[in-house]
Amino acid sequence: MIHVENLNFAYSKKKTVFNGLNLDIPTGGITGILGPNGAGKTTLLKLLTGLMFPKAGTISVMGDTPGDRLPRFLEELYYVPDEFMIPAIKGSRFAELYKPFYPRFDSAQFDRLLTDFEVEIDEKLNKTSLGQKKKFMVAFALATNCRLLVFDEPTNGMDIPAKNVFRKVAAGSLRDDQLMLISTHQVADISRLIDRVLIIDRGQVLLNSTTWDISQRYAFVTTGSADGALYAEEAPGGFRAVVPANGEQTEIDLELLFNARKNLK
Repeated sequence: MIHVENLNFAYSKKKTVFNGLNLDIPTGGITGILGPNGAGKTTLLKLLTGLMFPKAGTISVMGDTPGDRLPRFLEELYYVPDEFMIPAIKGSRFAELYKPFYPRFDSAQFDRLLTDFEVEIDEKLNKTSLGQKKKFMVAFALATNCRLLVFDEPTNGMDIPAKNVFRKVAAGSLRDDQLMLISTHQVADISRLIDRVLIIDRGQVLLNSTTWDISQRYAFVTTGSADGALYAEEAPGGFRAVVPANGEQTEIDLELLFNARKNLK
């Protein structure tokens, strides 16, 4: 689905974001993109969706170069950024205007998703809260049934019930030929949703693995001693630690994994 080779990108001579980045993400499932502020997560999403252009290197997404912005590419891509301008129209009018661009748009699915999110389709979108706007846009994105769905901080502004709905509908809406990318700082919101983890720091990929592979390599434990740990943090009762799995399987602690990113082997 996504192949990036020797990618270079800089905003200026003093602000290089990527220098020789290589990345592969296969079709299928949900990939969580994690990284500290300034790591290049949003820049990467914009490069993958054709909103920015590499200075050098190649990007292939669904077999096309995103920067070419071919109609066949755009009708298979939906990107919901963290911040967006939304027109002063009702949700029903928004759907009427934009769903023709997406051949597999499912109006019945859209209605169900709006019901799940408790969003009224006849409300003026610019008059609603940030959380309501995000829920509407997520519902519309999922209903397009595009092969590539890209979300940047999708749960920002959502309350706890809405975040629960997001996890449920995101997990239940994907076909095998679709890929969903979620970039977020809210790791708890996606910890049980994703099946691949991509960690970026200082423009480099530190980890790009399925959750199954991670669970085979690392165990996430509470222990009385940090001896032998790849990474450890003080916690009630001792330490929360990342240790070699050695055959032991534990639930992945995504926040601990992220904090341990420089210590992973």
